[in-house]
Amino acid sequence: MTIAAPTASERTDRATTAAPLDGFPHRTVHLDFHTGPAVEGVGAAFDPDAFARTFVEAGVDSVTLFAKCHHGRLYFGTDDGSATDTGRPERHPGLAGDLDLLARQVDALHAVGIRAPIYLSVQCDEYAADLHPDWIVVDENARQVKWGGSAFVAGWQILDMSSPYQDFLAEQVQAVIDRFAPLDGLFLDMCWDQPSSSVWAKAGMAAAGLDPASADDRDAYARRVAHGYMARFRDLVEPHLADDVDSGVWFNSRPKTALAEESDFVRHIEIEALPSGGWGYSYFPYVSRFVRPLDKPTLSHTGRFYKSWGDNGGLKPHAALLYECSQILAQGMTSGVGDLLHPSGALNPVTYDLIGSVYRHIEACEPFVRGAKPRADVAVVVDPALGDAPGASGFGVVRALQQLRQQFVLVPPTADLSGHALVVIPESTPIDAELAGALRERIAAGGAVFVSRGARSGSAGLEHLDLPGMSIEGDSPFSHVFLRPADGVPGVHGFDHVQYEPTLRLRVSGQAESLVDVVEPLFEREWNRFSGHEYTPPRMDASEWSALAVTGSVAVSSTAAFESFGAHGAPAYRDLVRAVLERLVPRPLVRAGGPVHLETTVVQTDEAVVVHLLSFVAARVATATAAHGPGQLGLDVVEDAFPLVDVPVSVRLDAEPVSVTLEPEGRELPVEWADGYATVRVSTVDGHAMVVARTR
Repeated sequence: MTIAAPTASERTDRATTAAPLDGFPHRTVHLDFHTGPAVEGVGAAFDPDAFARTFVEAGVDSVTLFAKCHHGRLYFGTDDGSATDTGRPERHPGLAGDLDLLARQVDALHAVGIRAPIYLSVQCDEYAADLHPDWIVVDENARQVKWGGSAFVAGWQILDMSSPYQDFLAEQVQAVIDRFAPLDGLFLDMCWDQPSSSVWAKAGMAAAGLDPASADDRDAYARRVAHGYMARFRDLVEPHLADDVDSGVWFNSRPKTALAEESDFVRHIEIEALPSGGWGYSYFPYVSRFVRPLDKPTLSHTGRFYKSWGDNGGLKPHAALLYECSQILAQGMTSGVGDLLHPSGALNPVTYDLIGSVYRHIEACEPFVRGAKPRADVAVVVDPALGDAPGASGFGVVRALQQLRQQFVLVPPTADLSGHALVVIPESTPIDAELAGALRERIAAGGAVFVSRGARSGSAGLEHLDLPGMSIEGDSPFSHVFLRPADGVPGVHGFDHVQYEPTLRLRVSGQAESLVDVVEPLFEREWNRFSGHEYTPPRMDASEWSALAVTGSVAVSSTAAFESFGAHGAPAYRDLVRAVLERLVPRPLVRAGGPVHLETTVVQTDEAVVVHLLSFVAARVATATAAHGPGQLGLDVVEDAFPLVDVPVSVRLDAEPVSVTLEPEGRELPVEWADGYATVRVSTVDGHAMVVARTR
């Protein structure tokens, strides 16, 4: 190595400009290396000098490196009988006999002060699957489970963690510990709950008193197996982690909404979210807000790929990567960018020009959010059973609140709801007896609640809330009704907007007030009685039913407001939510003008309140999508930042600020202070900027 390790003072200087979490990586790369055994000359072009220098110049402080890929091949140990020999035949046959590639990568990074957590694939292992076909997962029809389906289509075979394969994997993990401890972290990938009907799974289920013929029991056993090996590998690795790191073992591919019950297995959290790779641009805003209240250090992976993992020949636009990493920073998390190392072991300098250009911006922003805690007015109660893909209702609530500049978190039904100005219950969240009890207590204390229901979700649970002047009287008999906002309520007046989703009939009386009335159609559309192309025109007069009503501090929508907005995106549905917010959250943390896509996030440090402003627009550019990932169909791409011109931004503060600047450019902003709000006007062309209101 000719690159000198950083001096103590250099390390101190770097630490003083680092991101919010000491002992945790700030700007990372996840360096994929899935390399089939037919590839020769693996690592032949590896140059430790160039390898380390590339990451240093790109501002990277941690790189996840491969010990074992999906092909089941190992990239450490030598074949010459030296002390570093793993003694394991699954070592990649394309590695030169004397090349311990992983060890040379780790040494090169450690020499320049960069951490090197180590990756192993869990349920994808082609070597083990070919060696022991009896270790492969089989479905209820005794057919092999494989990505790609057919035995003659390239794709990953899936291993059964209830089989002896788990011990095989444990031996590999122990070999990594023996060779590389103390570890900077261990990344175990492909750890989803995998039901199986193998002989191993059936025996395990029988021993646990479960019925292998029951799909529900197979799912329950899969979760039990996953928790079993998560505890096993956590206990195996924890004693061998480096003392100066906050990261530990991470089990990837698990639903983040399960973290409330799985947080004891991990020290930190990693979110895999490549918007262009099938996850879409709604996935991270949803999952990140569920993870935030768990208060564990968190990094989120996007990728440099135009599409998804494995798209080695695709490079995303600079604006897209800037948007994704800035969004991660705004949620109080640190950034990870996925790359795929060429089999030769040589990094592509163009890739790291891109990553470095984005990480320079992130590094410049980090001092202003060091130690920051996100703030939120609104708590959205979500159903963890939905996992990380909550459908139109879950994504609709995120999009609506983002576009309305609300600061919010997502919490499970068991969370403490007392610290928020408003609690939102979307249609996809069942109201059971326990949640109904918590809501009743909140309502009795004068706390604000917004419940949205629809014909698909039903009204179950509302009857337990004892809402004066409101009653649900069954489903509407009409497939489509129309929305008519009352005077003074946000919305397009003089136009009755169709409601595409089926609704309930909500009657309002006494002290309750209808904010949006229902206009019913002339008659229901039938095969032998219809008018027009799609649905029957509306009546002239409003019906006796309400689409949105409020009584005291409680609002109820009978029209599946969030599902409708998520599925169709019509501003009329967002206006339903706006009407509730204006009534129940009259003094939000932030108010901002500008285009509807502008995202605002408020965080607080010891010295300042910081408002992140993100102005990027994702455009649907293609109908193709990745073969995997939990997101939407089609490909959305960001190519440019969208300029903000003289946009008013008001932030609620406890006292008049000492100064307000636009960062990271360091420009002082004139401030108007009134009614507890500091108001500035912002112009920027960069896509991401921070309004920093210093309070001391």
